[in-house]
Amino acid sequence: MSTHHEVVVIGAGISGVGAAIKLREAGVEDVVIVEKAETFGGTWRANTYPGCACDVPSGLYSFSFAPNSEWSRLFATQPEILAYVNTIAREHGLAERTRFGTSVLGTRWDNATQRWHIETDQGELTARFVVSAAGPWNEPNLPDIPGLAEFPGEVFHSARWNHDLDLRGKRVAVVGSGASAVQFVPAIQPEVARLHLFQRTAQWVLPKLDHRVPELEKRVMRRFPFAHTALRAAEYTLMEALGVAFRHPRPLMQTVQSVGSAYLRAVVRDPALRAKLTPDYLLGCKRILFSNSYLQSLTRDNVDVHATAVTGFRGNTVLGADGSTAEVDVVILGTGFHILDSPLAGIVVGADGRTLAEHWKGSPEAYLGTVTTGFPNSFTLLGPSLGTGHSSAFAILEAQVAYLVSAISAARGAGWAVLDVRPEVQATYVDQVQDALGGTVYNAGGCRSYYMDDNGRNSFSWPWSTGELTSRVSTFDPDDFTITRDDAAVSA
Repeated sequence: MSTHHEVVVIGAGISGVGAAIKLREAGVEDVVIVEKAETFGGTWRANTYPGCACDVPSGLYSFSFAPNSEWSRLFATQPEILAYVNTIAREHGLAERTRFGTSVLGTRWDNATQRWHIETDQGELTARFVVSAAGPWNEPNLPDIPGLAEFPGEVFHSARWNHDLDLRGKRVAVVGSGASAVQFVPAIQPEVARLHLFQRTAQWVLPKLDHRVPELEKRVMRRFPFAHTALRAAEYTLMEALGVAFRHPRPLMQTVQSVGSAYLRAVVRDPALRAKLTPDYLLGCKRILFSNSYLQSLTRDNVDVHATAVTGFRGNTVLGADGSTAEVDVVILGTGFHILDSPLAGIVVGADGRTLAEHWKGSPEAYLGTVTTGFPNSFTLLGPSLGTGHSSAFAILEAQVAYLVSAISAARGAGWAVLDVRPEVQATYVDQVQDALGGTVYNAGGCRSYYMDDNGRNSFSWPWSTGELTSRVSTFDPDDFTITRDDAAVSA
């Protein structure tokens, strides 16, 4: 394979697959994907823990250009989603354009050659354009807890599940109670001897309106595509209705929260346990969790809920901040990912010789969540300030893909060598986002979430509707950029 390409896409998850497909459809044939693993799938390849599933309705969790009528459940499971992404990628011929088993060690913009240099463990590539599709759920967050490294038993993160370990009869500590734990805790609870859940913060959990999709419904979807379109439209409308509550938390989100409160009261009858599991912030301030079995599993006789952070380990004993202890054989870390402090930011070097991390100084930002000033001809998918609590990642990434395809197509057609978003354009956009976030539940809900960066700023969330996101993010305007043509910087 050649070492120079017009576009290099980093990552073969749903973002990378979508970008590569749409670029090729637009006539950009010289596209190569670099992927550290041996197959497609991204986060759905990495997360194989028991019970792993989507918490967005399946009808919305697919590419709009490749709808899937074969989901077995209203909320698809991890194996199904992985199979779907793999099938779509291979049907579009991406296997032949993907360098599997290739890890990116760093990327650097060269002003002289107007190219990106991508260093990998298999050699160096160069590219005219780079699309970073690694995603925010790429690097597990491994907590630095005193004594954890010396723990004598098995320790693993939920995104690196040890399937060779038999948990039957084991005493297990689960550190963290977020989205992953809500799914795997009820899956392992029946087989372990004892389960100790260390929960630093209580989570709002709503019932999951999940069900198996009847074969008759699948046949209708296959035969009448408009039926599938109607289903997607209905699911989108329902999710957008929830989105209104995120933007107007009082009284709308308080009304939704009453459902969570009633669900907790109905499921957890023990007042002491219910008190531990009752959040002290408004629903939606943290990611909303859905489950029909998580709260139920915590009421079982072999489960202890420790409403406290973990401060250390002493041998095989877990030490809680409240003084509680637990002797265990296995530790499972449900501690999430480096969402806003991605290690990748430290290895991407821009036009001025500084890394993305040095530019951001703890607060990630990008114009439309996609392009960052000082990093020419570079696009980030599922980037800063695009996260929502109510819509599908596919909707976000498809808007961004439309944007980058328009930008690259325009550059190819007009003979533009370099596109670099103007600093003032990015700054104005970031200010607009931050101003709009002030009244949302993300910022005003009374909690500290992973939406907040190292400086206490919400660099994760999108403050408007999905329709606004699709309209705004998908629209490329060359006036937003400093454009270089024939080695002479001009203003478009």
